[in-house]
Amino acid sequence: MKTKLSAIFQRFVHYIQRHPKKTAITFILLVVYYFSLPRVLFQEPYATVIESNDGELLAAKIARDGQWRFPAQDSIPDKFKQCIVYFEDEHFYHHPGFNPVAMVKAFQQNRKAGKVVRGGSTLTQQVIRLSRQNQQRTYVEKALEIILATRLEWRHSKEEILELYAAHAPYGGNVVGLEMASWRYFGVPSYQLSWAESATLAVLPNAPSLIYPGKNQVKLLRKRNALLLKLHREKIIDKLTYDLAITEPLPQKPYNLPQIAPHLLQRIAKTNEGQRIKTTIDMALQNRVNQIAKQYYSQYKQNEVHNLAVLVIDIQNRNIISYVGNSPTDKDHDKDVDIIGAPRSTGSILKPLLFASMLDEGELLPNTLVADVPTQISGYAPQNFNFTFDGAVPAQRALSRSLNIPSVLMLQEHGVHKFYELTQKLKLKNITQHPDHYGLSLILGGAESNLWDLCRAYANLSATVNYFNQSQGKYRTKEFAELNYVDGFQQDFGSNSFQPNIFGAGSIYLTYNAMKEVNRPEGDEAWRFYDSALELAWKTGTSFGNRDAWAIGTNSRYVVGVWVGNANGEGRPELTGVNSAAPLLFDVFRLLPRQKWFQPPLNDLEYAEVCTLSGHLAQDDCPKVKQLISRSGKKTSICPYHKLIHLDATEQFRVNSSCEDVDKIVTKKWFVLPPVMEWYYKSLHIDYKPLPPFRVDCQPTAQAVMDFIYPKTNSKIYLAKDFNSQVQPVIVKVAHSNREAKLFWYVDNVYKGSTQTFHEMPITAETGVHYITVADEFGNEIKRRVEIIKD
Repeated sequence: MKTKLSAIFQRFVHYIQRHPKKTAITFILLVVYYFSLPRVLFQEPYATVIESNDGELLAAKIARDGQWRFPAQDSIPDKFKQCIVYFEDEHFYHHPGFNPVAMVKAFQQNRKAGKVVRGGSTLTQQVIRLSRQNQQRTYVEKALEIILATRLEWRHSKEEILELYAAHAPYGGNVVGLEMASWRYFGVPSYQLSWAESATLAVLPNAPSLIYPGKNQVKLLRKRNALLLKLHREKIIDKLTYDLAITEPLPQKPYNLPQIAPHLLQRIAKTNEGQRIKTTIDMALQNRVNQIAKQYYSQYKQNEVHNLAVLVIDIQNRNIISYVGNSPTDKDHDKDVDIIGAPRSTGSILKPLLFASMLDEGELLPNTLVADVPTQISGYAPQNFNFTFDGAVPAQRALSRSLNIPSVLMLQEHGVHKFYELTQKLKLKNITQHPDHYGLSLILGGAESNLWDLCRAYANLSATVNYFNQSQGKYRTKEFAELNYVDGFQQDFGSNSFQPNIFGAGSIYLTYNAMKEVNRPEGDEAWRFYDSALELAWKTGTSFGNRDAWAIGTNSRYVVGVWVGNANGEGRPELTGVNSAAPLLFDVFRLLPRQKWFQPPLNDLEYAEVCTLSGHLAQDDCPKVKQLISRSGKKTSICPYHKLIHLDATEQFRVNSSCEDVDKIVTKKWFVLPPVMEWYYKSLHIDYKPLPPFRVDCQPTAQAVMDFIYPKTNSKIYLAKDFNSQVQPVIVKVAHSNREAKLFWYVDNVYKGSTQTFHEMPITAETGVHYITVADEFGNEIKRRVEIIKD
């Protein structure tokens, strides 16, 4: 064998030596032939197409040249394959790219008729002609087509050539390709076409003008039925299939393409224009969420609220399974705006992140009492939504009720700069200004974020708890991953670590437990009392001026985010997170499979004795209860509010050793709040017992019995004018532990009057520094320095 090959090689070498010019020409021709076919056959732009996770069409965006041309698919339906081959090129699987017999017959018939009555082109040649944009038909062009067709057959398989033809065949107007034609004329994907429909689309590229409704229908019907008869005679379809197929009507009114996720299409088209992307969207869920969005839009537009957005995430893999970027509104109300990525004022939606951060830093426990009193900080005076004060409220209760003043005071303790750094770690990209720009308003909507970033943050927090439990106390180094909408994409969550990314699992779990207690929207008040209630950690938010209504919720598998409002920023009465966004949130969660609540991450929690009244770590004098706290909770302070007091035998009066025998003194532990906190707290807690007064014969020890509510120390007060240009007084407020105490007021040692029960005094003074003094009838006295500035 080797000897034979050697002989052939030697003869080849001798031939080259004897005929060098012929060999060179032949070589050049072969090179030209090899490179004659462009590497990319079709340069036309394609439509951007997105599909659901099971391959259903979600939406498509027309190509840049205005043509509906879908990217080629990996395969074409067998019915259409049979139809196109038997109609256009019956010997397709046997020729090298051109059919000499068919070409001779076509030449003879055309010459006899004196015009073109028959084409001899194969499907391969037609692909070449389409790629060359239908050049003028000449014998030179025909010869070139034949050369390129053979080269195409060399480079591609028969199936690939059919796919190229199916993707680029003209179907009338701006419809190009089988898949688009299938949707346009029959309203179904190509794999659902019947034999009659497949035959119709097989004959149309031969004369695409036939498709126009009401035009040449008889001619089109005759061509279709002739192809069906041929398929029957060739035993491709049976008699019953043939009889049924010829009775099917021809297409009439064109169908619109599905637009089930148009705003996701917008997002994808920015980076994947002209591609077919199989997404992670669940088609059934997307349709249901679209229906719910439409129902709520119909309701809310009565209040001139025209836009909303919904995002649903599978926590396990961060896949987006439903994406509703806007309501089905109109162009006058920005229907094309994708709200999911739009920066909007956050309202209260960041409060759980502050709560979790403070738990993680060991700055509070879930039930630690936080002040809820009139507050002014450097001229900033936050107000609760209902303009009331609790005096003191457990931190998790403040979170569940979304109280503003406790949140501001918590942020002040935690630090604006520290909380700002947290938002950067969570990649809330719209929070871009310096922390001082936002100040304490950062926690109340002073900054902007978007639904995508916020949902991603909560999804990653939920996944942290899940993985911590699954791995017996480990974290993943890349747990805080980006959301994904491309099907089949494998997230890289990094390697195992004993160090948390941002928060420990215990802090997240305790935060979610607090978020479970959020007041349900109207109509769902009894949610605690029936078994089918949804177990969710959720939070609402309402921006200043009722411009944005937020609701984000999570269970152990899914995160749902909702925004409701107007894209143009117009606020509307009654537009709040609880009333507008939360009902939609709960309806979407009811579409999802029911999930169990998060398992407690016991490796990051421990039991501790906690004061039942203050929520601090218990001291010896506190009533105690054992509660789960995060490990960092051990760093928090012990209860500062329980004190030992000395009473007489009647336990009605306080005494000391100056007025009572030590043997007769009764010692008790007593829960005592600071005066301002106490003033509001005791009106809401009938079981709160103020300190008993000292017996008249006793000299009281130093005790804070009253304090200023407003103004705070070293405040600058700006006196404004009313509509009549009259300077308005500042209202100074004081709280006293004894409701019936009488107080006497002085400004710069000048008596201004007295108050009883309600201690408020209007004061007008000249611009400058003044000293306000308040004394009670028992001789107690407080002072405050203020600076008054008149506008």
